[in-house]
Amino acid sequence: MVPPDIAIVIPMLDEEKALPGVIANIAALSPAPVQVIAVDGGSADRSVELVREAGWRVVQPGRRGRGLQINAGVEAATAPLICVLHADTELPIDALAVIEKTLANPRRALGGFTPLLTGEKTRWGTSLHNWAKTWYGPLLLRPHLFVRGLRLLFGDHAMFFRKVDFDAVGGCDPDMHIMEDVDLCLRLCRRGSVKMVPRIVRTSDRRVAEWGALKANWIYLKCGLSWNFGKKYGLEEIYPDVR
Repeated sequence: MVPPDIAIVIPMLDEEKALPGVIANIAALSPAPVQVIAVDGGSADRSVELVREAGWRVVQPGRRGRGLQINAGVEAATAPLICVLHADTELPIDALAVIEKTLANPRRALGGFTPLLTGEKTRWGTSLHNWAKTWYGPLLLRPHLFVRGLRLLFGDHAMFFRKVDFDAVGGCDPDMHIMEDVDLCLRLCRRGSVKMVPRIVRTSDRRVAEWGALKANWIYLKCGLSWNFGKKYGLEEIYPDVR
């Protein structure tokens, strides 16, 4: 069987603590990706050294910003299918076969996995809420697109898509540091439906551990509502980095 032609793109910034687990996870994937591209936003720790030791390609666009970094990674990829993976998220071992099967539907433009926040402990409540807002978010805020197949995915979903579709909609907004993932959902919904597949990816609970569940969900809500009502830039001011 011919392995799927998929590249994994990982935007990163000072992820030295998280990277060893992700490196081991990607090395265990079966089938394996044809490319792994780490897009560094200017790390001051050993992140770049670690990924180079792992044999990944490193792209350094010269400044940070998840939208800009995702664009740079997709541009560098030669594979037709792309999975954007956060540096603190681990995939199921057969993830690439799942991606290929999901995108075999020509009417589907975007997919993602089901994230489970875990680490210090498993955050069942926040994980359940994140699962639910994939549906209720677009149903309440973009009902006309919900009926056309819009679902709201976030970076923790390990989003995947065809490179040709990403390029056709102009990629991510390069000036967005937060909510670039949801903005991309809206863009790609022009090309087809969005699906969250019922397979778990494990992602770090570090923000919930730092802020507490109530504060974390309040910050997520503020970011979401601010974006919905037109504030696309500067949201990182209410979403501080946690490493």
